[in-house]
Amino acid sequence: MNVWESILIAIDSIKSHKLRTFLTLLSISIGVFALITVGTLINSFESAVTKQLEDIGESTFWIKRTPSIQTDHTWRKYRFRKPLNYRQFNQLSKTVQSTPWISASAYTMSMTITSGNLSTDPDVYLIGTDQNYFVTNSVDVEYGRPFTQDDIDFNRNVAIIGNDVVVKIFPNVNALGKEIQIKNQKYVVIGILKVRGGLLGRSQDNLVLIPITNFLKYFASPWEESLTISIKALNKNLLDATIDEVIGNLRTIRNQKPWEENSFEIETNETISQQFGSFVSYLSIFGFLSGGFALVAAGVGIMNIMLIAVKERTKEIGIRKSVGAKNRWIMFQFIIEAVTLCQIGGIIGILFGFVGGMFLGDAIKLPLYFPINWVILSVIICMVLGVTFGAYPAYRAAKLDPVEALRYE
Repeated sequence: MNVWESILIAIDSIKSHKLRTFLTLLSISIGVFALITVGTLINSFESAVTKQLEDIGESTFWIKRTPSIQTDHTWRKYRFRKPLNYRQFNQLSKTVQSTPWISASAYTMSMTITSGNLSTDPDVYLIGTDQNYFVTNSVDVEYGRPFTQDDIDFNRNVAIIGNDVVVKIFPNVNALGKEIQIKNQKYVVIGILKVRGGLLGRSQDNLVLIPITNFLKYFASPWEESLTISIKALNKNLLDATIDEVIGNLRTIRNQKPWEENSFEIETNETISQQFGSFVSYLSIFGFLSGGFALVAAGVGIMNIMLIAVKERTKEIGIRKSVGAKNRWIMFQFIIEAVTLCQIGGIIGILFGFVGGMFLGDAIKLPLYFPINWVILSVIICMVLGVTFGAYPAYRAAKLDPVEALRYE
């Protein structure tokens, strides 16, 4: 039996029954579209997060009140934890001996930054931090200078701004030394951050940094205050020892009993990757189920089309059998036709899925990474779909009695 001939017959069937075939191919395309779109987003997410963690380095870790990624169940567990405050941070900074790189930061979002008659959209991140933040989080000041210890100690009204803020309120003007206003407070711009681009739907350049002491005084509610403490070990080999020292000191500072679990979270590149991996797993399952339901419906459609094709071509089958065609050849022919229909729908879905992923990635500011593994998976699924749902019609065709088939009108 000629495979190419079976493929051509399948294509002729598509041309002969356009509407019927279109509806079936649409179901396949929708299923594959869901798979490829989700796969594109997952690959883009993973690549962006991996790059971000690589830029920060493997020797940095963070201390937070709660984990970065939570579920409803874990949220109930962590909600009564006491915040990490600035007093505790100062005590920790004085007691840790293994590294000098300890930084505290807090942020608030949806801020509007003004200068003269110009202002930003109300979506700027305002971050309060200190002089070590730039080392622990691998943030570079391209123009001007970072904070100094005096800026923190004397609670100075100075600011370092991102490129998005520069573009909106200082177009074609050197922003260094200029004055900006945040709510009722005025700040002098002492630095401009190096452009970092977008990550997970948020621009990393749409932010303003001010001294942590200033932030806590003017922008933080005391009952909501909880800092993120970032610490950079001297090298990767000393990371575990530094973490152990920090945990011990912070437990003492927070008056925790030996039998109590930590009332804070330690996050490293590895733990963040694991948390993100769990999130990606849920996203993968969602995409697979969304596409799977459409593909199962498409498989039923493929079976119906092939059963109709068997009935319409009963006489043709009788002629083939009368001239010596074997049952397995007839089965093979119809299965190849079913697989061909599925693969055509799959190719359409892959193309639209790639375009859909590209638009979504652009909307949430992610670099596009084409999911080759998901494309291969889609091709395999379409192959299995064609064989599975084409098997019964093919069996029906192979079992037709040649005499009865020749009489069929």
